[in-house]
Amino acid sequence: MTSTVTTVRRPQTPPVAAPPVSKFEPPAPRSIEETELNQGFLADLVLKTFYFVGYLTGYEVAEAIKLPFKNITDRTLDLLKRDRFIEVRGSAGGAYAEAAYEYTITGKGSERAREILERSQYAGAAPVSLEQYRNAIRKQALQTVQIGPAQIQQALSHLVLNERLMNQVGPAVNSGRSIFLFGHPGNGKTTIADAIGFMILQDEMYIPYAVEVEGQIIKVFDPVSHRLVPNEGGGQFGSLGDSQRLDRRWARIRRPVIAAGGELTLESLDLSWDGTKKYYEAPLQMKANGGMFLIDDFGRQQIRPRDLLNRWIVPLEKRFDYLTLQTGNSIEIPFDMLIIFATNLEPRDLVDEAFLRRIRHKIDVHDPTPDEYREIFRRATQARDLEYDDEVVSHLLKEHYAKANRQLRSCHPRDLLDQLADIARFRAVPPKLTKDLIDQACLGYFVDL
Repeated sequence: MTSTVTTVRRPQTPPVAAPPVSKFEPPAPRSIEETELNQGFLADLVLKTFYFVGYLTGYEVAEAIKLPFKNITDRTLDLLKRDRFIEVRGSAGGAYAEAAYEYTITGKGSERAREILERSQYAGAAPVSLEQYRNAIRKQALQTVQIGPAQIQQALSHLVLNERLMNQVGPAVNSGRSIFLFGHPGNGKTTIADAIGFMILQDEMYIPYAVEVEGQIIKVFDPVSHRLVPNEGGGQFGSLGDSQRLDRRWARIRRPVIAAGGELTLESLDLSWDGTKKYYEAPLQMKANGGMFLIDDFGRQQIRPRDLLNRWIVPLEKRFDYLTLQTGNSIEIPFDMLIIFATNLEPRDLVDEAFLRRIRHKIDVHDPTPDEYREIFRRATQARDLEYDDEVVSHLLKEHYAKANRQLRSCHPRDLLDQLADIARFRAVPPKLTKDLIDQACLGYFVDL
């Protein structure tokens, strides 16, 4: 099974007022027909659950597959009993007598389960149909989340950004489409993307634990990439009323924020088949649906930038993507996310006009001006409980930038102060912003290329 490292960015930024929660709520199915799964599929899923666990009450089976007991789980258990794959072992008692019956798998059932496991070892929440998944993503489109100027200002308040940049970021985020962040390294492209992701994380949505396609399972929910949102009453649905009203095959999560860098491959953008477990893992862009997908260090992947760009041409323009099953059949899935390409490389060396035309917003993250640099330095000293000395910073700008013909970078104040702290610790003196210590910090930090 091909794997790619993914990260969920959770920047430490000030709290942002949450946008309105999506109004989409998946209603609980009232019959097997409403699950859009056939009874044979559900029976196989339940039998695998018994095989792995041993014995369960009817209520526990319903909990395991996340479907109502009445009219769905009970009918499936009746079918398995008739076929003598399971039998009643006893009753755990309680108000719901039938749901409290304890069942165990029979020898015949174990033999049948082993046959089923040869085809797929997936067990757990029952999947939803591909069409149900498409409809849910459509109803929870990222463009339904409106982020205003106040939220942008608050989310980016920890950064020193000029008005031009601030005015570009807001519309780009609200587009819910695509952003091309470019500029010299160290000026905050990834930090800006993190702040954007933080804003998106404030909203909630529902995604399925898994999707069924042509009898095959695509596992969508990923505990690494997706953050569950518990209700105030506890758990995913908070109250008994919620659990009876809503379809528990759907996980309530923060809108996903997924990032991939140099490890990104073309294989990680298609369905990943696990030859041992016999089911699919959703690709990164499917896990990112409804949220944000950051491709960091774009152009430094092991694959050619042009090959990666060609992979995105259709999804960026049409807002849907095609994935290929082992059978060779292709399935269409939504492509609804804010996708951000962040790069330190020259755009002309990476992309052509045709691709840039499909990117909705292009943002050049410039080097800071001397005044902006001073403000960044002031904030960096404040964060380290150091006293800011403008005279020392003026010395730094003159001796180590102007005379050296060196460009200002937004990351330099933070890095130089860390360097300064290392020197002070070695000398066994308190860290302090002095000309001597800043000169030593620059000596060990800058390299002329």
